[in-house]
Amino acid sequence: METKIKIAIQTKGRLNEDSMELINESGIKLTVGRRKLVAAAKNFPMEALFLRDDDIPQTVADGVADIGVVGENEMLEKQENVVIVKRLGFSKCRLSLAIPKSLEYTGVEFFNGKKIATSYPIILKKFLDEKSISAEIHVISGSVEIAPGIGLADAIFDIVSSGSTLISNRLKEVEVVLQSEAVLIATPNLSSEKQAILDELIFRIESVQRSEGKKYILLNAPNDKVQEIASLLPGMRSPTVVPLAEEGWSSMHSVIEEGDFWEVIGKLKKAGAEGILVIPIEKMIF
Repeated sequence: METKIKIAIQTKGRLNEDSMELINESGIKLTVGRRKLVAAAKNFPMEALFLRDDDIPQTVADGVADIGVVGENEMLEKQENVVIVKRLGFSKCRLSLAIPKSLEYTGVEFFNGKKIATSYPIILKKFLDEKSISAEIHVISGSVEIAPGIGLADAIFDIVSSGSTLISNRLKEVEVVLQSEAVLIATPNLSSEKQAILDELIFRIESVQRSEGKKYILLNAPNDKVQEIASLLPGMRSPTVVPLAEEGWSSMHSVIEEGDFWEVIGKLKKAGAEGILVIPIEKMIF
């Protein structure tokens, strides 16, 4: 019987979408039917389990799933016996303390004697203990941001992405406690067979991640300008230079960061580059 690795993925939402996109870009085809909670990959020894995000840490810790994609905030809150094997760089957010806009914030001591509403009591208590702050933690499962407005709490501790929810509830962010992102977690002490599958999965993920924000550039250059143009192309090592059929000219290939794109293009044209072609990169294998 073929050994497979089981991965736990959030049932729906942004984390689900980002996870499925990464798996697809890694060349793994999951066939997911409507309302289906289990899906097998056609071309990779992997099976996906679709769960609530707050159930994923325990599912992985118990070995029901071997690995899982979950927000770092959920992993830390649940305190299960799992290990982070890869930071994934998406679904970024922060856990912050916020208070009514009308109040003056004088520092973390502000929270002494206050009531704080949150869905993350474990992370909040650890922060307050580290700061020697004595506050009452009021656990709420949802709509934490309305607590100060209805007199249920003096402040909140919650996930912040854009900050628009805070603004709409007349709150202001005053302390960032945790920066969070999606992480790939695993059951400790996987079998050698499952570890080999996980290593291959991580290799594919890293190949996808390395290509993000990068473009492949091809251009034609006069031979007497090759060195000057090469100095403008910070590639993986150095640009590839190939002679053209037309004497005195070469084709140059390299990789550039998307953020540097227009600045680099301008310099290349000024240096004599012609026929510049820019292509998206799907994967980068080292």
